[in-house]
Amino acid sequence: MQSNLYATQKNLPQPTVVVATHNTHKVEEIQAILSPHLPGVQFVSARELDAPEAKENGTTFVENSVIKAEAVAKICGEVTIADDSGLEVEALHGAPGIFSARWAGKHGDDVANRELLLAQLQDCEPEQRKARFACAAVAIAPIGDAVAVTEYMDGHIISEERGQGGFGYDPIFVVGGETRTNAELTADEKDSISHRGKAFRALAPYVAKMLGVTYVP
Repeated sequence: MQSNLYATQKNLPQPTVVVATHNTHKVEEIQAILSPHLPGVQFVSARELDAPEAKENGTTFVENSVIKAEAVAKICGEVTIADDSGLEVEALHGAPGIFSARWAGKHGDDVANRELLLAQLQDCEPEQRKARFACAAVAIAPIGDAVAVTEYMDGHIISEERGQGGFGYDPIFVVGGETRTNAELTADEKDSISHRGKAFRALAPYVAKMLGVTYVP
């Protein structure tokens, strides 16, 4: 492993956690989730380090998150975190699953992905629209230690988009016990109950141990 090559070049503050993604929305969400539990820790994206994103060729959320974290950790020599998340729809036998971000063909085309999913579910009754978000979060230390956590957010898919917040499938997903879509929730409300929020909060103590810093429950 290259010893803090990128950290040296970029003059990274310490302690630093690298988030193995180029997705700005995801970095902001993860930082908001983890910062209260890891005070003083800086979060830097793979994009900021000019570190390439790995090809996600795993067959599960955990495999893909490990692939992404390992690829960036080998380059930067820092504690690195990553996640792979997706939507699993009961009527589609768990799809889009690991293909959620590219369900309509082009990676990251949220609008097209939502439109395709709604078209596929247009003949489904409300009870057939059960779905859940899944998130596999991984932390990898420079010495090779790794921890993975998987969490879920259960709910259902509505028939038309509502809300301006969030991203991805948020405008068409309603979590159990709510009437608002994820896109209608505030960022804090969503983080407190989301699959990603639960996964990274569970991962936080392990990240603190890898960094040698204090974990705040």
